[in-house]
Amino acid sequence: MNIELLQFTPEPERTVALAARLCYSPSGMNELLERVSSDDITAFINKIMTMGHHSVLEHAAFTFGIEGISRVTSHQLVRHRLASYSQQSQRYVSHAERFDTVMPPSIAADGEAKRIFDFTVGVVHQAYKQLTEMGIAAEDARYLLPNATETKIIVTMNARELLHFFALRCCERAQWEIRAMAVGMLKLVKQVAPVIFRDAGPGCLAGPCPEGDFCCGRTSDVRKQFRSLI
Repeated sequence: MNIELLQFTPEPERTVALAARLCYSPSGMNELLERVSSDDITAFINKIMTMGHHSVLEHAAFTFGIEGISRVTSHQLVRHRLASYSQQSQRYVSHAERFDTVMPPSIAADGEAKRIFDFTVGVVHQAYKQLTEMGIAAEDARYLLPNATETKIIVTMNARELLHFFALRCCERAQWEIRAMAVGMLKLVKQVAPVIFRDAGPGCLAGPCPEGDFCCGRTSDVRKQFRSLI
């Protein structure tokens, strides 16, 4: 899995602080731009996070390039509707010559399970290739492709949606692959917007575990992990 932060709103925290200050100030835009200092940025972001005035976070957007994830994970990712996605097409990109898959660690760690996985993937690839050689279009041959098929995707989310995404997908209860992806994304945005994402992570960081009876039982360890996440 490879995750890159391709683009983001210039000075994302300054932009958010400016939007927050505008809501509570009679001053004009130019005056506000001059008055927003580094101290204002931290103070205003802390204030809006405490107040729950999270709409101003939507002015900061972040675009990620993600490679080497399975279709299992991309299907989960696109369920987050307040985002924009561009994914490698199985209709126009043929897998006849190159057929990469993602193998779960639980399968990779078991010799017999790995053998079954590799054998099945090989059979599917051969069948896919034979269909395309027969003249079947990639858009139809792709019906054979498994969920393990590797994909690439570009994702854009604003800061408010990212906080929601991290709360759900950084949780120990999340599926392992999307959790690893979410943690990787969080590490990247912390570097460019450390105040906004200072307390970002699974829902248990801010209070009791929201999973109830399904709690992982590791709340203390999880909190330590994310509070020291770099």
